[in-house]
Amino acid sequence: MTIPSLISLSGIERVFQLGDSEVHALRTLNLSIAAGEYVAVMGPSGSGKSTLLNLLGLLDRPDAGTYRLEGKDVTTLSPEEQARVRSERIGFVFQSFHLVPRLTAAENIALPMTLAGIAPAERSKRVEQALKDYGLANRADHRPDQLSGGQRQRVAIARATIMQPAVILADEPTGNLDRATGEEVMHLLEGLNAQGVTLIVVTHDGALGSRAQRQLLMEDGSLKSDSVAG
Repeated sequence: MTIPSLISLSGIERVFQLGDSEVHALRTLNLSIAAGEYVAVMGPSGSGKSTLLNLLGLLDRPDAGTYRLEGKDVTTLSPEEQARVRSERIGFVFQSFHLVPRLTAAENIALPMTLAGIAPAERSKRVEQALKDYGLANRADHRPDQLSGGQRQRVAIARATIMQPAVILADEPTGNLDRATGEEVMHLLEGLNAQGVTLIVVTHDGALGSRAQRQLLMEDGSLKSDSVAG
C-alpha cells in the first residue's frame, strides 16, 4: 500500500494584483512532501518562497489548484475549519519570534492550547514539560522583553510544537540570531525532525539550506530544482 504524502500540491497558482499588473507569485506548482522529511525552500527575494510558506500554513489560499494535507483537501475548508487544522497540525517558527509581549514565556507556550480549548490541568502539565525540554524552566515567568534572542526563539519553538503538529514551518528561523545561537536553534528543530516531525525551512542562507535532506529552489514563482542531499 502506498503511503500518501503528508503534503501534496497540485497545479497551485497564486496571483496578486499590483495596480494594473498581475504578479504570478506561484505558477502551476506541483509538489509532494512525505511525512518526516526535512526540506529547505530557497531562492532570491520575490521567488515565491514566502507565498508558498503562507499557503502551506493556511494563511493564504491559492487562486487555482489543490492542497492536500494528510490526505485532506484543505483548500475547500471554511476559514474556521482551516484555523482548526492550522492550530492542531501546523507549527510556525518565525524570524521575528511573534511572541505576545504582555504574556510570560509559559503563557506564550500555552497559547495554542488555550485557543484549542485544552483543559487547564493538561495545559500546565505540557507547558511544564516544554519549559524543561527547552531549558527555560527558570524563565517561565519572564516576558519576551526580559529574554535573550535565543530564549525567545526557544519559546517560539516550544509554542510551535506544544500541539504536537505534523509539520513545522520555519521562516528564516536564525535570521535574528548570532551564529552560535542560530546553531543551537537549528539543533532543536533538527532534533524534532529526528523524532518524526516534518520540517520545512524557508531561507536565503545557502549554508542553512544545505543542512536539509532535500532542497527546493524557487525562481519566479516556479520550482526551478528539487534535489535530495547525499
